[in-house]
Amino acid sequence: MEKTPAETPEDILSRREAGKVTRKHVPRRAHAAIGNVDRDPVELLEINSAGRVERLVPLRYGRMIESPFTFYRGSAIVQAHDLAGTPNSDLPIQICGDAHLANFGGFASPERSLLFDLNDFDETSVGPWEWDLKRLAASFTVAARHLRHKRGVADDLVYRVVRSYQEHMAEYSQMGILDTWYDAITFERLIANAVSPQVRKRLERGMERAASRTSEALLPKLSEQVGERWTIRDAPPAVFHIRGANTLFSPEDNWMTLENREQVLDKAFKAYLNTLAPDRRQLLSHFTRQDVAFKVVGVGSVGTRCLIILMIDNHGKPLFLQSKQANQSVIARYFKSAPVAHEGRRVVEGQRLMQAASDVFLGWNDGPFGRHFYLRQLRDMKLSPEIELMDAELLGEYAALCGWILARAHAKASGSALEISGYLGSSDAMAEAIVAYSNSYADQVEQDYDAFVAACRSGRLEARTDADMAADFRV
Repeated sequence: MEKTPAETPEDILSRREAGKVTRKHVPRRAHAAIGNVDRDPVELLEINSAGRVERLVPLRYGRMIESPFTFYRGSAIVQAHDLAGTPNSDLPIQICGDAHLANFGGFASPERSLLFDLNDFDETSVGPWEWDLKRLAASFTVAARHLRHKRGVADDLVYRVVRSYQEHMAEYSQMGILDTWYDAITFERLIANAVSPQVRKRLERGMERAASRTSEALLPKLSEQVGERWTIRDAPPAVFHIRGANTLFSPEDNWMTLENREQVLDKAFKAYLNTLAPDRRQLLSHFTRQDVAFKVVGVGSVGTRCLIILMIDNHGKPLFLQSKQANQSVIARYFKSAPVAHEGRRVVEGQRLMQAASDVFLGWNDGPFGRHFYLRQLRDMKLSPEIELMDAELLGEYAALCGWILARAHAKASGSALEISGYLGSSDAMAEAIVAYSNSYADQVEQDYDAFVAACRSGRLEARTDADMAADFRV
């Protein structure tokens, strides 16, 4: 096999210069543009809701209608559409596709260390790296307005996101690719580097909470033992059995008419096992499937087919797996890239590329009727940020952390830290452009939210809260 020659100092300088030269075609100030916003956001949401479980779509809209921030979280398709009308730096890499501030959090590595990283890859695809940066930055402006912070606070949050991304990308551009791959942002590392006692205390408390968020702790909350078998308890609309009394599937849905259900599940699970390393397959062979139920998750994912699988080992210890439907990425819809043969595999491979470490049970399979799925543990020390409880100082620390994590993910997935860092440079030019973008786009989000609310009130869309739908099942 022919060896790839090692890069010389001249090669490294050339790559950095190539990124810098790109500014001549797409100056950094051009990133202040918000793109093609001459569209109907409601129509885009309807496109994105097509094919979902029909009776759950109103719940999706009910969660989105809570505020412009929840609307923003659930409307990645709208921003992807708009970004397609903006100049881009012509350096496509593997991106998250939905890198808003609530899609970062803590989870356990295979070695049981608590990591902080990106944790949602449903929209991952090849795309312009700055699309991730813009979605993240604008999410801080939208969230700051939601939390009633002043504009100066919101601008500072965006500035800290971009400068952190810029400075850490410069650091990764000086590192060997293996060092970049090995780099992991652990809670222990964050605590050791924390300057503020308040930040350190919150991180330590987060670690304590995360340690209790395991399948074993989840077992009595989600299920009950009937004889020798464990059964998942219905709690509609969030959790229900597809063919049970509390189902939200219509009788015409092809999952309701599916024959030989257990055989279909066995076949799908076998296909999933074939996507795992042999040691992971061996590990799962010690577990027996007990029950399968539907579980609604998130905001943007509501209505996609998402199952939880309860498995028990020979010692009665549980493992909850989540099987989640994967559809075409909204990024791929608006940015031309190579066709994808399997959407579940796209999610898994994108996640493995971008995360410092991924779930040991991460894999994919085909479901019945041609749908694609990926699987992972339902909850393994997972910890979500509570931005509502953060003051401006903590939000600023969190913004800088998210910028760092995004830079690490992009550097690891692309190996293009030199080119990206060359484009960004060391000045405030990119930060100033993204601050302007975030303010303008937050204005647009509020307009889109108003149009969405009007569509719900007029009857064009139906929005129902979790409480509304839960009331339907009360005796």
